[in-house]
Amino acid sequence: MSKRKLNRRQKWRIEKIQAEKTARAEKKQRKLDEQVLGGELGAEQRGLIIAHFGQTLDVEALEGETKGEIYRCYVRANIDALVTGDEVIWRPGADNSGVIEARLERSTLLQRPDNYGQLKPVASNIDRILIVVALEPTPFANLIDRYLVAAETTGIEPAILFNKSDLITDDNRDFIHGLMDTYKALGYEVLLTSANDQQDCSETLLSWLSNHTSVFVGQSGVGKSSLIRTILGDQSIRVGELSENTRKGTHTTTTAKLFHLPQGGRLVDSPGIREFGLWHITEAELLEGFKEFRPFIGYCKFRDCKHEQEPGCAIQQALEEGKISETRMQSYRHILSTLDDIETH
Repeated sequence: MSKRKLNRRQKWRIEKIQAEKTARAEKKQRKLDEQVLGGELGAEQRGLIIAHFGQTLDVEALEGETKGEIYRCYVRANIDALVTGDEVIWRPGADNSGVIEARLERSTLLQRPDNYGQLKPVASNIDRILIVVALEPTPFANLIDRYLVAAETTGIEPAILFNKSDLITDDNRDFIHGLMDTYKALGYEVLLTSANDQQDCSETLLSWLSNHTSVFVGQSGVGKSSLIRTILGDQSIRVGELSENTRKGTHTTTTAKLFHLPQGGRLVDSPGIREFGLWHITEAELLEGFKEFRPFIGYCKFRDCKHEQEPGCAIQQALEEGKISETRMQSYRHILSTLDDIETH
């Protein structure tokens, strides 16, 4: 599809908006420079971004006499986009304000595509991803696989949490346990709990989350915020009800926020995502994202093998020998067919 041409008025409007943004950034920078020259800012120190609010961010002091305190900070114009979980160098100002001077190197960066196909950072320095699924909305293996591939391509260790275990019935028990067994057989850690059972929820989650920086991902309505409220006892998180018409959850968390866990570790609650779009990855990366495929990659007879009906396909042979499940193969093919899609769901 060719790009739509802009008329003169549209071009003028875009240029005007860009000029206004530049002017605002320059004005803010001049004000920050005046604060520095006037001695209004304290010494440089390390901090942790715990929440993002448009032009300002909440930074937790990681050292000094104010360690653990929260400051609402502005960002210098020459710093790239910051996300929750970033460690930064910042300087405190008056009235619990501050200025972020630099971003420290990230160990990992969790991203997802926006509606225009551009990668948007969600959180940084994450070392564990907890994929939350529930009985409502009905869990689908293909959606779980999308999250797993996203985790595998970033090198972040994933686990799968089945929430709302109190909704297991005779009608869905075999399906749920079968789905859980599929991922256990692949070597993934699979957890089962209910946000309504505080003791079980805490015991199940805290041991896995402790001493790590983790993020919950999953469809809206699967109970991410409820789980966090259960293990933290934080009543400040609004919890939405499932829409009776669509059975899809309403989005309740409006900004990614970092929480400290009582037994150590950090947890980032990110805005609900209906489905990860994975079109920004290559076919080769998608294949690597299915971990049980890896022993057979590179052994096909033809270098350009599509793993469909080609003779000498190592992936097809593994499928026929039961080393790859039919369900996972179908999931791979479905995701492959959507790599070029230009919208999220």
